Amino acid sequence: TGVSADTPFVVNSATGWITVSGPLDRESVEHYFFGVEARDHGSPSLSASASVTITVMDVNDNRPEFTQKEYFIRLNEDAAVGTSVLSVTAIDRDVNSAITYQITGGNTRNRFSISTQGGMGLITLSLPLDYKQERRYVLTVTASDRTLRDNCHIHINITDANTHRPVFQSAHYSVSINEDRPVGSTVVVISATDDDVGENARITYYLEDNVPQFRIDPDSGAITLQAELDYEDQVTYTLAITAKDNGIPQKADTTYVEIMVNDVNDNAPQFVSPHYQGMISEDAPPFTSVLQISATDRDAHTNGRVQYTFQNGEDGDGDFTIEPTSGIIRTVRKLDRENVPVYELTAYAVDRGIPPQRTPVHIQVAIQDVNDNAPVFPAEEFEVLVKENSIVGSVVAQITAIDPDEGPNAQIMYQIVEGNIPEIFQMDIFSGELTALIDLDYETKPEYVIVVQATSAPLVSRATVHIKLIDQNDNSPVLKNFQILFNNYVSNKSNTFPSGVIGKVPAYDPDVSDRLFYTFERGNELHLLIVNQSSGELRLSRKLDNNRPLVASMLVTVTDGIHSVTAQCVLRVIIITEDMLANSITVRLENMWQERFLSPLLSTFLEGVATVLATPKEDIFIFNIQNDTDVGGTVLNVSFSALAPRGGRYFSSEELQEQLYMKRMALTGASMLEVLPFDDNVCLREPCQNYMKCISVLKFDSSAPFIASPSTLFRPIHPITGLRCRCPQGFTGDYCETEINLCYSNPCLNGGICTRKEGGYTCVCRQHFSGENCEVDSRSGRCMPGVCRNGGTCTNSADGGFRCQCPAGGFEMPFCEVSTRSFPPRSFVMFRGLRQRFHLTLALSFSTVEPSGLLLYNGRLNERHDFLAVEIIQGQVQLKYSTGESSTVVSPYLPGGVSDGQWHTLQLHYYNKPKVSALGVVQGPSKDKVAILTVDECDASVALQFGSEIGNYSCAAEGVQTSSKKSLDLTGPLLLGGVPNLPENFPVTHRDFVGCMRDLYIDSKRIDLASYIANNGTAAGCHAKHTFCDSSPCKNGGTCSVSWGTYSCLCPVGFGGKDCRHPMHHAHYFQGNSVLTWDFKTDVKISVPWYLGLAFRTRQLDGVLLQAHAGQYTTLLCQ
Repeated sequence: TGVSADTPFVVNSATGWITVSGPLDRESVEHYFFGVEARDHGSPSLSASASVTITVMDVNDNRPEFTQKEYFIRLNEDAAVGTSVLSVTAIDRDVNSAITYQITGGNTRNRFSISTQGGMGLITLSLPLDYKQERRYVLTVTASDRTLRDNCHIHINITDANTHRPVFQSAHYSVSINEDRPVGSTVVVISATDDDVGENARITYYLEDNVPQFRIDPDSGAITLQAELDYEDQVTYTLAITAKDNGIPQKADTTYVEIMVNDVNDNAPQFVSPHYQGMISEDAPPFTSVLQISATDRDAHTNGRVQYTFQNGEDGDGDFTIEPTSGIIRTVRKLDRENVPVYELTAYAVDRGIPPQRTPVHIQVAIQDVNDNAPVFPAEEFEVLVKENSIVGSVVAQITAIDPDEGPNAQIMYQIVEGNIPEIFQMDIFSGELTALIDLDYETKPEYVIVVQATSAPLVSRATVHIKLIDQNDNSPVLKNFQILFNNYVSNKSNTFPSGVIGKVPAYDPDVSDRLFYTFERGNELHLLIVNQSSGELRLSRKLDNNRPLVASMLVTVTDGIHSVTAQCVLRVIIITEDMLANSITVRLENMWQERFLSPLLSTFLEGVATVLATPKEDIFIFNIQNDTDVGGTVLNVSFSALAPRGGRYFSSEELQEQLYMKRMALTGASMLEVLPFDDNVCLREPCQNYMKCISVLKFDSSAPFIASPSTLFRPIHPITGLRCRCPQGFTGDYCETEINLCYSNPCLNGGICTRKEGGYTCVCRQHFSGENCEVDSRSGRCMPGVCRNGGTCTNSADGGFRCQCPAGGFEMPFCEVSTRSFPPRSFVMFRGLRQRFHLTLALSFSTVEPSGLLLYNGRLNERHDFLAVEIIQGQVQLKYSTGESSTVVSPYLPGGVSDGQWHTLQLHYYNKPKVSALGVVQGPSKDKVAILTVDECDASVALQFGSEIGNYSCAAEGVQTSSKKSLDLTGPLLLGGVPNLPENFPVTHRDFVGCMRDLYIDSKRIDLASYIANNGTAAGCHAKHTFCDSSPCKNGGTCSVSWGTYSCLCPVGFGGKDCRHPMHHAHYFQGNSVLTWDFKTDVKISVPWYLGLAFRTRQLDGVLLQAHAGQYTTLLCQ
């Protein structure tokens, strides 16, 4: 607002930016004033305004302009040199302009000169005029602001007159010159003018006073320098100059010339002292002041201002710094006198002239010692050799340290600070001599380790001294009883008998320099062992190269020439057979290696295995110990076989694995060795095709050298684990690709029903019949061994048949079997594992009120890879299985769940879906493994195919697992109700089950629940499902049913209560918004236990049945 049309600014209506719209000229307009208004687009429109002042900054855009372009003057011929001829003026419209004037033309013979004074150009006569030669001059004068310029012309007419006296242009001149101006140079030319001509106008110049530094030319008025100037001596000179003409009488004029001397940097700084010395303690903190240097400079102003620096000098490798202005020298870091005791520094004083001048100075800084260094031993750890039996009180060593400090700070005192309890050595506090205070015995202790301390108060240092004794022959050899365990595998195919050295007699002499001699005292009359008398090396006699076991006891004597010792050597020869290898297992021990195991730990391990297997430890044969090189830790593989307590046979590998699997933690506790889970065998990768079975085979590979320990020489037999693919019973074909139905021959007798299973069949016998093929009839048959099980006694009946008398404890007729077991918390029962690989069926009934639990589990012996588990999870049954790669979960659903205390039955059908050709021919197993799990009375086909269509009919579920593994390879036992307390992570959610189980069927065969391998806390029968209804507890015609730990009554109409004894007069109808209330505060007295019953019938899915309040804090809600 208020902007004229010629204002060179516009404002952007949208952004508010003010921009230049036309040329600016500060010389025309320096300030612009206008208003700016901001207005919005609202209704009504609102606005605000502001005043804007813009100041135009000057640039050098105007040239100087003379106020007059032409000048015309007259000058007498006799005008004196230095006469002021004319002053010209030029004006520059730019601010802060500096105008200089020059004569650029017409100055014939340089008669005139011009100087700039007060913004004007003063033209003076520089040389005498000669009227006869030049009578007219036209001078061109140029005014310049260093960038732009302007010219004017001065017309000078020379006249000849002598009527005037010389006149200086100014009564006072001021000239500045540098003090380094060379002698003979012109300082300034002054002139006076005389309007006369000829001699009357000829002017002569004089210095009134004799100033030796200057002279003036009498004719030209040129003042020249005739002696060197020194600003530091005199800053200004004032010259009185007189100009006289040559007329008669002479006329004169006087002026004063002030010459100001400018300082130049002609003086270097000078230090107050030619060198400096300082001293500082080595413990001074960084940036501590050491000393101050000082220099002066005779020059003035910046030329005389001095700074200090170490640049291009010596600052002690950066240990010192100097303050530039004060000259104070300070430390930069912690100093160490022991490294640098004296610093030789070089600093410079530098002025600020151009170019600067610099002066060096030498500075010596001595470092004062403090006690900052602990004494230093020659090494942190060193040895001293001392003969044993040295005289008590003798000096055995001198231990000294060096202190880098000096003087009193380097005094050291010595003492023993560790390893001298009880006091064995004494150290001299000043000399460091070490004295023995007791009789030193190599055999008692060959080495003493003490820590000595050197003190330079308050600093200390320590060193570890190993005092090693030199042995003398003052001890007898040491030999303990030892055994030689020779595992001998006799074969016609290879010679494995060790003919070389098998080891050494484990004797040693505490006197390390002694030589020992070895002999058999007795027991080796047959020379079964051959000993080298000087080295103690042992060899076996060829007489032992046979297949006969042997135990021989011998006495061995060892002497060092002075002393002798005798010990027992037991030689055990164990004959290793193929039967032993085939019935052996390998146990893995953690944190164990061969030499450590061949110690009393060997006997401890044998005792632990004997305890687990309930067999004498003499019947356990360890034939191989080998470090496991396939694992990261230290694991020892121990291979052994064992004779069963009765029958003279070896435990099978499976029996050994089952027993040790179950009691692995007990074996760990008994043997005090960490027993690891079994490792997987070579069959894990399923190397055999189709239905072939992989069999791990342990065969003899080689006999290894003896392994020696201080108590045992052990000769291991290294077997090799191989595999064999065999087409098992029940399968046939060139490639074992076809399964046979072994029921084709009708093997079941007496009306038994044959059901096929993998590798065989199961006969489902009618009542009173038993046996593999239902061949035993308890009504007409006679007693035979094993017909009455679990300790039952068989008695033949007089009218034919037999009867089993069962022991107490839940055994059931007719054959003393157990069908039901109770499972308290953390209990389980173990059976022989499932070995079906391609298909199996399993049925089991159970009862529980717990929402979760483990019904059964079967995995591998190390709980990895293949497994099958059935659990109860949140009241529903769930199957989880794996064939070695991924796992599959099968989850049927039963409304209300299975945790209601009632009996529920699960049925599992697992099978590998065979591969079928286009012609319908079976070509072996496929990669698809199917598992179907049903709960209670359930039509599996309907539930799987139409369950979602006919409602929530999900009592059966199916899982299909597709992977490269084709078979279910389970090596562990079948566990019911829980898993052992092992450190492994079982692939289950819960590790136990609380409840009852009954009627376990595997492939249609009922399993006697008393035929377990191991039982951990379970009991026969189910006490929680007692026959409560036998006493007819339900009244008024109620129907009794057994629940978990109790019974329930289904009451007829008109009666209610726990036992149907309470009459119920009539029913009430509720429409959804109805309510009945009672207040029992005065009528009913409630005592615990309190029974509250309610019978109802409804079609609604949810609703509130009953709500009761007892006091202020207790509410019972039933919905």
